[in-house]
This record gives sequence, C-alpha cells and structure tokens, in this order.
Amino acid sequence: MSVILEFTVDTDEFQLGRALSGPPHFEIELERIVPTGDMVMPFVWATGDDHAAFEESVRDEPSVHTLTILDKVGDSGLYRIEWASPPLDLIEGILEAEAVVLEARGNREWVFRLRFPDHDALSQFHNYVIEQGTQIHVDRTYTLMETTERGHRFDLTQEQREALVLALRRGYFETPSEASLDDLAAELDISGQALSDRIRVGNEKILRKSLLPSATDFE
Repeated sequence: MSVILEFTVDTDEFQLGRALSGPPHFEIELERIVPTGDMVMPFVWATGDDHAAFEESVRDEPSVHTLTILDKVGDSGLYRIEWASPPLDLIEGILEAEAVVLEARGNREWVFRLRFPDHDALSQFHNYVIEQGTQIHVDRTYTLMETTERGHRFDLTQEQREALVLALRRGYFETPSEASLDDLAAELDISGQALSDRIRVGNEKILRKSLLPSATDFE
C-alpha cells in the first residue's frame, strides 16, 4: 500500500532550495521533476511581486544554466530551468525511492508531500537523508485510506485551507458577500491575487474529491 510523507526542510539543507531561494514573501512551487539521465529539469511556479529580483537571483546561481519564463498568470510565473550542475542531493533520494512529488513549495523553508509505493520505499528515503546528513522535519505519514480527526483533507495545502476557512468565517461566500478579497488578503498579509489563487485552487480540489470520487483522483 502506498504511503504519504509530509515534511519540511530548511532551504539551506538542500541544493534545489538554495538555488531557487527568492526575495522575501516569494513562494516557489515545484510543477514537475523530470529526470533525464543525470539531469533534473524542474518546472517551477514563482509567485510574488518582484519577478525581476527572483530571475536575477536564480540566474546568478552557478548551478543554473538557463532560466526561461514560459507563462505568466497574475503575480505567478511558470519557469523552466536547465541546470549546469543538477541539484541531486535530496532530489536523488526521492528518485531512488521511486517517490512521486505530490507537493513541493517554499522559499526560506520548503514543504514536501511525497507518495511512496510502500513502507520499504519510505524507509529507503529516510535512510538516504540520514546518510546525507540532511535535516528534515517530519510532520506526518499516512496511507490514502487513513482519515484524520479533522475530517477529509482533500489534498489542501495549509495555505489553501487557511484561506478557505477565513473566507468562510468572514462571510466571503455569503450573498451578498460580507467580506472582500482585499479585506481577507490584508488579514493574511498577502496580495489579493495570491488569496484568489488559493481559494480557487482549494475549491477545485474539494470539488474534484467530492464530485469525482475514483481511484484516479490519487494519480
């Protein structure tokens, strides 16, 4: 049975985190990890209000060969990175354990959610990070069959759950609305666009899990 691992890791603890470290209040989200031989070429979303500073920081990183922006949506940009020297420390451990990256996001600190084919693969990854001396902070492990005392998780990130709960409590979904996006965004100290994205993506996840229940939802 597959098992999920959720953990946090400081940026300085792994090469990819150091390479993608952006300006304060920026958030980086890994879109995909594509192994090609010894190369890892990730696609990442970068969200924030200073993309020029982010691009300059990444391009100055010696391990980065090229940084190309592929798309721009609001204050988020989708980038493709080709590496001069691939950041294979933590990523190599993930690949060797045949784990699937369900979520990877952060800046100064990263949050990872990985799916392993079984507990043996999870143990392999755990042994790898110990051997490498990488300090990770395990939040929880669980199988897809497990539930929590807080009910269904719907694969929401902490930020998405926080945004949806605040919007619900403040009456954002009432008709007429009792709170504006700007009000809620100010309360969370983020931009209105960032809050809108969290609510939209969070709602989509909940609807998919509620209305389209099938094994393929976990792929």
